[in-house]
Amino acid sequence: MNPADLGLPVDVPSTALFTDQYELTMLQAALRSGTADRRSVFEVFTRRLPEGRRYGVVAGTGRVLDAVENFRFDPGVLGFLRERDIVDEPTLEWLASYRFRGDVWGYPEGEVYFPGSPILRVEGSFAECVLLETVILSILNHDSAIAAAASRMSAAAGGRKLIEMGARRTHELAAVASARAAYVGGFDSTSDLAAGFRYAIPTVGTSAHAFTLLHDSERDAFQAQVASLGRGTTLLVDTYDVAEAVRTAVEITGPELGAVRIDSGDLLLVAHRVRQQLDELGATNTKIVVTSDLDEYAIASLAAAPVDAYGVGTQLVTGSGHPTCSMVYKLVARARSADPKAPLEPVAKKSMGAKSSMGGRKWAARRRDAEGVAEAEVIGLDAVPADLIDHQLLVELVKGGEVVAREPLDAARERHTAARAALPMSAIQLSKGEPVIGTEYV
Repeated sequence: MNPADLGLPVDVPSTALFTDQYELTMLQAALRSGTADRRSVFEVFTRRLPEGRRYGVVAGTGRVLDAVENFRFDPGVLGFLRERDIVDEPTLEWLASYRFRGDVWGYPEGEVYFPGSPILRVEGSFAECVLLETVILSILNHDSAIAAAASRMSAAAGGRKLIEMGARRTHELAAVASARAAYVGGFDSTSDLAAGFRYAIPTVGTSAHAFTLLHDSERDAFQAQVASLGRGTTLLVDTYDVAEAVRTAVEITGPELGAVRIDSGDLLLVAHRVRQQLDELGATNTKIVVTSDLDEYAIASLAAAPVDAYGVGTQLVTGSGHPTCSMVYKLVARARSADPKAPLEPVAKKSMGAKSSMGGRKWAARRRDAEGVAEAEVIGLDAVPADLIDHQLLVELVKGGEVVAREPLDAARERHTAARAALPMSAIQLSKGEPVIGTEYV
C-alpha cells in the first residue's frame, strides 16, 4: 500500500500554489514578449553556510521530485487565479496544460555541500522552469536545515541512538518533513506517527508525565504501563523523586526493565546516579534515555555520561538556530531564441556586495587526497578534468519530465553517513569554523 494513495493531509494533490505570485506574473510577461520558450538553466545553491557551520546536508530531494510531479493547475486552482485577476486568460490557458517536461540534475539526497555547490540544476523552457522556484526552495531550505542539525547531533552522539520528537514544536506538516530530514541526517526513529506512516521511519513512544499524574501513585502508573506494554517498556522516572521512581520501577519489572527516561535536572549527574542505582538493583541491561531541550552541544556534553539514547525536539525541528540554508534559485544560462538548437549563453546578476553569482551551466566534483579524504569542492563550466570524471556529484533526477531517480529513504541516510565520513575529521567539531573544504572554480 502506498500511503500517498489515501489522500492524507501529509500529501497535497497539487503543489501549483506553493509559489510566489511573481512567478506567474513573470510567466505572463514572458508569454507576451515571446521569450517564454527560450531554453533556460536554473541552479540552486547557497553563497554561504550558516555561521560557524562546516558543511551542509542535502535533504528533501525526494520531496522535490514529488512536488514537481504534482505541479498541476486544476480547475479549482485556475478558478482562484481568475477570480483574483492574478494573470490573464492566455496565461490561464497555458497553465491549464502545464507539465514540467524538462530535466533536473542534482546532488543526491544525503550528500554534503558547500558554498557555491550547484545542489540542483533545472533545465527546460524559461516558462516551465521559473514556476518551480518557490516550491523547490521551500523544500530544500527547510529539509536541508533540519538534516544539517541532525547530522551535527548524530556526530555528537557518537553512535548512541537518537529519537526525533519535535512534532509538537512545529507546524503539523513541517513535523512530518522534519522527521524525514532528521532520519536522513542520522536519527534512528521518530515519535511522529504520520512520518512513520508516510516514510516508513521507525516510531517509538511510551508515556508522558500526564500518565503518572493521572494515577493515585507512581507505583500504580508504572504497574499500569507495564501491564499494558510489557517489562521492556520505558518508564519516565522524574515526575517526583528519581531515586524512588527507579527503585519502584525495578521492583515492578525486575531486571527486565527496558529503559528509564530522564526529562529534567542536571542530566549528567542524574544519569550517573541512575546508572549506579540500576546496576546495584541488578538491572544492568536497562537503558537510560535522556530528553529535555537537547541540542548538539548538550549531547556532546553528555558524552561521558552513561546515556544510551537521546530524544530531541525543539532544537532539531528549528535547525538548531539555523532554520534555513539561504539557498537561492538563479537563472544561470539561457538561449537567445526559442530555437531548440540555439546555444546557451551564461547569464548572472551583477550586484554589489555578497549577492553576485557565477553564470553558466556548471558541473561539480569533489577532489580527494590519496587516503580518500575530501580536500576541495571543484566547480567548472567547461570539460571535466580527467582526474575528476569519476568524482562528479550531480546525478540525473528527472529526464524529459519523468522522474528517474527515486530511491528508498534509507539509501539517502546511508549516503550521508558515507559522505560525512569522507570529510576531514574537523568537519564534526562543534566549535565555529569555516567550511571544512574550500570551493574552487575552474
